Formats: sequence, structure tokens, C-alpha cells
Amino acid sequence: MIEIRPAGERGKTQTSWLDGNHTFSFNRYYDQRWTGFRDLVVINEDYIAPGQGFGTHSHNDMEIITYVIEGALEHRDSTGGSGVIRPGEVQKMSAGTGVSHSEVNASETERTHLLQIWIQPEQKSIKPYYEQKMFPEAERRGKLRLIASSDASEDSLTVHQNVKLFDALLSTGEEVSYQPGKDRHAWIQVIKGAVTVNDTALQAGDGAAISDESSLNIQASEAAEFMLFDLS
Repeated sequence: MIEIRPAGERGKTQTSWLDGNHTFSFNRYYDQRWTGFRDLVVINEDYIAPGQGFGTHSHNDMEIITYVIEGALEHRDSTGGSGVIRPGEVQKMSAGTGVSHSEVNASETERTHLLQIWIQPEQKSIKPYYEQKMFPEAERRGKLRLIASSDASEDSLTVHQNVKLFDALLSTGEEVSYQPGKDRHAWIQVIKGAVTVNDTALQAGDGAAISDESSLNIQASEAAEFMLFDLS
């Protein structure tokens, strides 16, 4: 079963500096049909104006993954850490017992386009920490590249939940296959372009909740980038 979450039906947060698109219920946006999928509870696609961003705010007991699509995002946190995330880099923050941080567009002239993803952890109250890694385009071109997992396999980031997260870049007509495994579920989020998943068409910004599918065939109907979540 494949259920589409259309991009155009997502929740919105729009201010003078932020164009936020919420796949699941978030902040003031609530949709009882879309409060998350398995342990995946937030996928926000945000566009942040130059020099603007999220002031200092706090999180706890959440695995937060930030993926910059265009531009650069600067972060600072209450542990004294700071840095900049650029396209091809993925940052994971385990909020654990609690952390405060800020996220600001690092450019004064160009907007930043990003995905922020929240996953419920299987273990609470761990010590907060960050990881950040570059996943070169060549490693994602034409294949599913594991970028986050519970055991950090294949040099992926660690996420404290029984989840695997892949990213892939496909040329027009190119395809990849994936077998979720018995009693597993999947979510596909299209970042750019368009794909078909077992003949179900998805466009940029669309998501798809997938259950009871033994195999997934994902083909790019135009040049595309997407993420695939393997969920318990």
C-alpha cells in the first residue's frame, strides 16, 4: 500500500523570512491524518531568507537530522559547538537530556533551502551530541546511499532508533530497487525532480507512506533526488 502525501497539501508557516512546509503536524499546524509515520514525526522543507533564521530554542529527546539542499546553515548550541552545514553534508543532533541551539542562514545574499527531519528516539535522556558528515554526490549517484542508521554502518551517521535513512540521485530513466523486509515500512520524500514508486508518481515535495510492499522499484521520470526511510 502506498499513500501519497502531496506537496501542495502540506501545512505552511510563512513569515517575512521563512517559507516553511510541514509534511506532518508541526507547531501551529495540525492535521489528524498526518501526525507522523511510525517513528518519523517531522519533515519540514524550509526556505530561509539571507541572514535570517531560528533564534535560540531548545529540544530534548529527539533525533534531529538537517540536510541542506541549497545555500548554507550556521548553527550554534549550548554546549559551545558551532559550524556551517552545506549541500551534501548531513547533520544529526541527538537532543537527549536537552540542548539549546540557533540555526541561521549563513549567507547575507542567498536563501537557504533545507530539510529538517525529526525521529523519535528509542532511548531517552542520553547525553546530547552532534555528528556531521559529507556524503559526496558520487556516492549517491545512481544508488541508495545509507546516510543514517542505528549502528552507523557504511560510515553513516548514528540515529538512536531502528531506522535506516538513504539518499539517492537518479538521472532521467534511472532506477533503483529496495526490499524493506518483513514487517517493515518505508517513507519516500522527493527532494527534486520526479519519480515513480511501483508505478505511483511522485513530484518534488511529495512524500509517500509505504506498508505491505515486499519490494520497491523507484524510477526517475525526470532527474531526481529523494530520501528513503526504512522504519519499524
